[in-house]
Amino acid sequence: MAKSKPPLSSSPSIRSQLTTPIYLSMEDIKHRTIKVNGINMHVAEKGQGPIVLFLHGFPELWYSWRHQILSLSSQGYHAVAPDLRGYGDTDAPPSVTSYTCFHIVGDLVALIDSLGVDQVFLVAHDWGAIIGWYLCLFRPDKIKAYVCLSVPYLPRNPKVKTVDSMRELYGDDLYICRFQEPGKMEAEMAEVGTAYVLRNILTTRKTDPPVLPKGEFGTGFNPDMPETLPSWLTEDDLAYYVTKFEKTSFTGGLNYYRNFNLNWELTAAWSGMKIKVPVKFITGELNMGYNLVKDYIHGGGFKEVVPNLEEVIVQKGVAHFNNQEAAEDISNHICDFIRKF
Repeated sequence: MAKSKPPLSSSPSIRSQLTTPIYLSMEDIKHRTIKVNGINMHVAEKGQGPIVLFLHGFPELWYSWRHQILSLSSQGYHAVAPDLRGYGDTDAPPSVTSYTCFHIVGDLVALIDSLGVDQVFLVAHDWGAIIGWYLCLFRPDKIKAYVCLSVPYLPRNPKVKTVDSMRELYGDDLYICRFQEPGKMEAEMAEVGTAYVLRNILTTRKTDPPVLPKGEFGTGFNPDMPETLPSWLTEDDLAYYVTKFEKTSFTGGLNYYRNFNLNWELTAAWSGMKIKVPVKFITGELNMGYNLVKDYIHGGGFKEVVPNLEEVIVQKGVAHFNNQEAAEDISNHICDFIRKF
């Protein structure tokens, strides 16, 4: 049974909480549109100094880095957080195959070049983390150091395509498998509403990979979705996300998943390559899928393919969206790492 749309704050404006310091400071974040790789990319930025480039995940936006933008900019860095291709106020090309790793890394290389620098510090989460690994693999010359959240580098398996291997392990109802057919998941999400989908995913603390019921989003990622939001996510925060995704739909973000197998084909020439940039990895202990890769992360496999992996941090009691849930801790970890370079 599809769930009904939950109550939502009537105002989507981030200005509606101007009495709190973060919203006052948010007013100082600058927004502009940059032409990159044939599309218009919306960028939020603040501060002066060495550039820290932030890449968001699904279903997120530049806004997911609001706390880090304010923190890093106050400590002598130029924080830059784009809406990635297909998200928010950045263009969303209609073709599914316009969302390969080559397209998105191409956007980011053009963005870095437009900023007038040779290299940036990179910070990324979720799908942004996957793109971050591709960026480090294809153009390590552009990255001084990488702080990766939640998703470790998983090298290409030359024997089986990415989605095919996931289907073999978890079945057809694994969320990644269910996302593959264009239009189908969008229709199921529309049944429950944008606000429900976002609230459902952002508040999940399930540690197993999500399995969705056949033919519906249903309870989606989080069968135990709380009635009230956690302390780190306000109704105004949620409303900002809702406003943007109601404009764009979830198609752009879902198209990243729809290119998993194509990315596998396109990156055959990089099979066996290692990530050479300096890396710090941070995950919450309640991050979905962490238990499945725990041995790989801590047992030497991760270090083998990322030889300059300098540190792994596991945040106790923290779930997938650690850049928002444990914002201050993440900001401190970023600064502590990039100051060394």
